[in-house]
Amino acid sequence: MKRFIKDIKKYKNYIIYSTKANLKSEVIGSYLGWLWLVLEPLCFMLIYTFLAGIIFKQKVECLPVFIFIGLTLWSFFNKTVTASVRLVQTNKETVTKVYLPKYILLIVKIAENGFKMLVSFVLCAIFMIIYRVSISWTILWIVPIILTAIVFTFGVCTLMMHVGVFVEDLTNITSIVLRMMFYFTGVFYDLSAKIHNVVYRTILLELNPMANIIYNARNVLLYKSFPVGIWLFVWFTVGVLLSILGIRTIYKYENTYVKVMK
Repeated sequence: MKRFIKDIKKYKNYIIYSTKANLKSEVIGSYLGWLWLVLEPLCFMLIYTFLAGIIFKQKVECLPVFIFIGLTLWSFFNKTVTASVRLVQTNKETVTKVYLPKYILLIVKIAENGFKMLVSFVLCAIFMIIYRVSISWTILWIVPIILTAIVFTFGVCTLMMHVGVFVEDLTNITSIVLRMMFYFTGVFYDLSAKIHNVVYRTILLELNPMANIIYNARNVLLYKSFPVGIWLFVWFTVGVLLSILGIRTIYKYENTYVKVMK
């Protein structure tokens, strides 16, 4: 871990510059520019609010905010995991010319998607004011919840990035698994209210990391409740362990990545 911390300090300027460059490249040439960072989450929120409220008749208090919280956290996880699979290949020109710890590419992607997540949470706060959601000090729990989401996502993505170099089919497999997870995570419906069987509830709400993180985020932001601390700690710990395993794996095999891509 000393090497990891040393490399973070060494390449921090690259991380900042690359993150800014990637964000700018997404909006260059578009008429609305940076406004897309606001319009994209808003449009998806409206679409899923229509599906949940009109078609599926969801009876949830402050439904748009409820959905916005789920979409914000899921979008961060989904986009980062999807990108991580081909991250080394996408940056082939960089990794074949200069040495760069390959997980730095992942940190850049997390910073990029993390900025988008921050924008979405600002919009979420605005909607909470519009819907007159009462605020409690339990809202402060959103910080460790977001931290857990970031650490867990980073841990998963380090391993996905490594395996993705060697397994071409991982992109398709990941797409299928993420699509399945999306519907089992309760992004646009109340999973806790729909599942009454104790076994299924445990599997879908507690053993599903993103479902648990989203559930806790809604509790602290909307319902002034405490998060389920034990499961939040469990998934944070799992994220740390996956991160350590992933970083060590990347350090061990990163010299072979260039050979595989040739």
